[in-house]
Amino acid sequence: MNDRFTTPWAELALSRFPRDPRDRLRAWDASDEYLLRHLADAAPSGGGAVVVVGDRWGALTTALAARAARAAREGAAGEAGGSVTQITESFLTREATRANLAANALAEEGVTLLTTRDAPPRRVDVLLVRVPKSLALLEDQLHRLAPALHEDSLVVGTGMVKEIHTSTLALFERIVGPTRTSLAERKARLIFASPAPAADRGTDPWPLRYLLPQDAALVAGRPVVNHAGVFCADRLDIGTRFFLQHLPTGPGLGQVVDLGCGNGVVGTAVALADPTAEVLFTDESYPAVASAEETYRANVADGKAAFRVGDGLEGLPPDSADLVLSNPPFHSHQATTDAVARRMFQGARRVLRPGGELWIVGNRHLGYHVKLRRVFGNMELVASDPKFVVLRAVRRG
Repeated sequence: MNDRFTTPWAELALSRFPRDPRDRLRAWDASDEYLLRHLADAAPSGGGAVVVVGDRWGALTTALAARAARAAREGAAGEAGGSVTQITESFLTREATRANLAANALAEEGVTLLTTRDAPPRRVDVLLVRVPKSLALLEDQLHRLAPALHEDSLVVGTGMVKEIHTSTLALFERIVGPTRTSLAERKARLIFASPAPAADRGTDPWPLRYLLPQDAALVAGRPVVNHAGVFCADRLDIGTRFFLQHLPTGPGLGQVVDLGCGNGVVGTAVALADPTAEVLFTDESYPAVASAEETYRANVADGKAAFRVGDGLEGLPPDSADLVLSNPPFHSHQATTDAVARRMFQGARRVLRPGGELWIVGNRHLGYHVKLRRVFGNMELVASDPKFVVLRAVRRG
């Protein structure tokens, strides 16, 4: 969906990435609007180093680029001197930001795009935080950026009321400094934190390392690494646990893709089951791929593996895989949608060789069996319990 986003500095055409005409979800919400209105009043000059964290589809970053462009056009050279840096854990966020900057004729050169794997800026004058779904990711991001704040830094968080909890505010209070909230507007709220650089904020607990439980089949008792922001980072999620008990095992699995790999336990299990398998771990999350690589290296001494951050299977050659394994997500931030899984299934059919197989685990109620039949023309139920199903589809020609 491409829609018009009105900001204090410009009206912008924004869309999510990848663009899907069936997706009616906007690239921003009321919390983005609330934050930008506040910023126009609180920091009208635009000076200093501005860092944006958690910008889901680039709406905040694109608006700030428009602010800088407007200041430059009006000849306010001193006011336009601030830099804008986006920090994201998401490949799709990064690509959405690039696409939205281009769609609005805004120079990408005026914006620095970093991931959570990059070193953060040394100085931050304005920190804008779109509260993420993952409390762990927020904790890690605040720990990484707090040393760059000074007493005069402006720190503002934003989110819908349902996304901001007591635990959210406690993190800002402990890591940044004294924290308060705004009144709610259109079910959105702002968070104001006053930096206290000398305060004892403790140490960043991420990444988290632990041993997998004994019912984790091929990887039982083995170490796993989870960077902040990885799904179910503090324990093995029950869907993956069920999947591990029903994976295809070698020898002769060939070219295997762990699609949406998360912390990589599924691909690592396959590599342990079949040492001859060549496993590609891929995810749109930078922390996930970093976790997968560390998990794999901690468990497999001499395997063949590659690690890739990207949009599903886009960019991979057709007819290049023998087996694709996935636990597809059914949320895009707070929205429930099957769009991601649908694109995963279509991508899997494209990259599988004739006779190649896609194996997935999913909640029973999601109806993945219907979508697999639509894409592959076939589907087999491998295993089920009251909550999950493991399904298999074969590319036939």
